[in-house]
Amino acid sequence: MKRQKIINIAVIAHVDAGKSTLVDAFLNQSGVFRENETVADCVMDSDDIERERGITIYSKNCSVMHEDIKINIVDTPGHADFSSEVERIMKTVDTVILLVDSAEGPMPQTRFVLKKSLEQGIVPILLINKIDKKDARIKEVVDEVYELFMDLYATDKQLDFPILYGIARQGIVVYDPDDVKDIDVFEKGTKKKKNVAGEGGLDITPLFDTIIRHCSFYPDVVSEPLQLQISSLGYDDYIGRLGIGRVTKGIISEATEVLLCRGDGIREKRKINQVFVYRGMKRAAVSSAQCGDIVVISGISDISIGDTICDEKSPSPMEMINIQEPTLSMDFIVNKSPFAGKSGKYVTSRHIKERLFRELEINVGLTVEETDSTDVFKVSGRGELHLSVLIENMRREGYELAVSKPEVIMKKGEKGEKLEPFEELIISVPEGYAGAVISKLNIRKGIMTEMISENGYSKINYILPTRGLLGYRTEFINDTRGEGTMVRSFKCFDRYKGEIPGRTNGVAIAQEPGIATSYALFNIQERATLFIEPGTKVYEGMIIGVTARAEDMVVNPSKAKKSTNMRASGSDDALKLSPAKKMTLEEALEFIENDELVEIVPDDIRLRKKYLKELERRRKGNVTKNR
Repeated sequence: MKRQKIINIAVIAHVDAGKSTLVDAFLNQSGVFRENETVADCVMDSDDIERERGITIYSKNCSVMHEDIKINIVDTPGHADFSSEVERIMKTVDTVILLVDSAEGPMPQTRFVLKKSLEQGIVPILLINKIDKKDARIKEVVDEVYELFMDLYATDKQLDFPILYGIARQGIVVYDPDDVKDIDVFEKGTKKKKNVAGEGGLDITPLFDTIIRHCSFYPDVVSEPLQLQISSLGYDDYIGRLGIGRVTKGIISEATEVLLCRGDGIREKRKINQVFVYRGMKRAAVSSAQCGDIVVISGISDISIGDTICDEKSPSPMEMINIQEPTLSMDFIVNKSPFAGKSGKYVTSRHIKERLFRELEINVGLTVEETDSTDVFKVSGRGELHLSVLIENMRREGYELAVSKPEVIMKKGEKGEKLEPFEELIISVPEGYAGAVISKLNIRKGIMTEMISENGYSKINYILPTRGLLGYRTEFINDTRGEGTMVRSFKCFDRYKGEIPGRTNGVAIAQEPGIATSYALFNIQERATLFIEPGTKVYEGMIIGVTARAEDMVVNPSKAKKSTNMRASGSDDALKLSPAKKMTLEEALEFIENDELVEIVPDDIRLRKKYLKELERRRKGNVTKNR
């Protein structure tokens, strides 16, 4: 049986380096879309949260045709919290396109994804993107990439990687950056693209040609027994759990019996129902697929990452895919506040449990553990963003729940010592703010590894415990007046560094249920920054603001001014309130302490104390001052 020529590639990079934009160029220039079809930017980022935040969260597949060659493309996340999506797809590809920003150079996540590809013996293709930037430093960035390869112990073959240059948003890739020197990216005074991809020979053809030269094809004849390892999971409401992976040997056909080999040595006979392949952005059902292709299979309800599907007569299981363990956990708790059940559709422990275990079907970087309480589930992930995306999805689906402060997951070393996760932090701040940032990070047990100052900015590298970064982002934004950038990535587990100081401010706690009034909030705002506005419904124990002092204080935000028949000049004028500080989900998770919870409902995010009544808090040792 003659085999179709197939190449599998992945696009890997740091956040905002242009991965999804490059995939757009692949699709646009391969005739995937009709001429009259409306196509959104970053079309692969189809999830609502991905579009809102401008980041890739889930690894996705598509395919394009170039001449007679099918190219399967995997768009991978660039944020360290979703690195489990990257780890598992490296075995499915022939090469990776390493995308690096021409000004920023290699970043922490660049190191992580490159390391994973080098471990698989892959020789990457380097694409320096955004070469039209005014602050582009192309030669220096290429040198930095070479240094990174050497730091990661790349082989001589891997060091001999091809280098291309491009402007992904224009759909342009060239062999020499001088080829685009005379090109205006936009017409003067407009945001209209002047150079339509493909005009004057400026398109991504050099990238296609390099991929084809760089990758070797499978033998023309398909004769070996079937071998397919599952590298990703999907779910369909009609056909159930889906396994996604690359056919490394043989042919896989629909409605056939196979042998499922698991990592624990168990081998079971199973039947495959349907086989799908990717054609453009869509999944197409086929009767069979050949080795080299990335397929989606249905029919095995308990299929998992790393399982190998083999021929019954000659099984050859592959080595399991290792996924790094979670580093952060938090408790997901049934919402028991006085406002519970007023806006959510799914509010019981049964609903939350079913949703969390359904998430495990596709989210392999997540773990869920049941606790002694039927109303509490311990959920662990790769970082705050990883967990907050799950919470946000649940909120939008109509779930109500409360979550605790994130806590790092400790481990024991070989000698029984206590180990905790550490992260690499790269910060870029105006030089005037560097002192404040360094001071805060030193207090949080950070160790500076490098500091470079140029063009009025300081680039600072730190290694510090993950615990030290909990709650730091908001402080960082305030200390740098919003002008600093902070990028973090998991580094390793190392010895426990001792206590790290937490939040230094107390909170303002509602004394009784009611509706917040302007009169009460006007008096409270002198002592606290408010989280609520007049007309907000509150309950006892709800956090309505943050105080300037270390102690908590109990206040009455629903207190009304007593009516009299006397009017004092000036005192009854309209009260002017400062704008309330609206907390995002990530900010709320960073803000809370161990005795507090974030209450999440479809139409709001509230902060509260674990124990709502003041007497309960006093008994638990959390003494609040009544003012």
